[in-house]
Amino acid sequence: MQIFKTNLKKTQWKRQKNSIGLIILFLSLFVQTGFGQTETLVIAIDVAPAVLNLNNKGEVVTVHTDIAYSLVKASTVVLNGVAINSWKADDRGNFVAKFLMSEIKDLPLNIGGMNNLVLTGRTSAGTEFQGEQEIKVINVIPKKR
Repeated sequence: MQIFKTNLKKTQWKRQKNSIGLIILFLSLFVQTGFGQTETLVIAIDVAPAVLNLNNKGEVVTVHTDIAYSLVKASTVVLNGVAINSWKADDRGNFVAKFLMSEIKDLPLNIGGMNNLVLTGRTSAGTEFQGEQEIKVINVIPKKR
């Protein structure tokens, strides 16, 4: 009977040890990923125009991305806090965002220097994404021809 009790205690100890190991593994995963925080998907963007002239008569700033159009919840997309005006898929099926140029020109911009534009949004699954690019901002009055 004593041997049975000893074996039972060893079995219980092994189970507890395995449970403790699983708990430690589980907690370490949360520490590594930042418990309660979501990962942000970093995407590549290409902003057009790459040089924004404040005297430009253009109507939109276009941002090409490398994220699939079908993944993006378009209503969540902003560029430096400016809401998206329109969107489409390019020939590769990637998301393209368009913003009113007048609203981008109203941002606090470093005229004559580089300005960091940050596109943020969420996928339809709720994952945040972000892409950044610097553009130059100038204020040059075009010469008349």
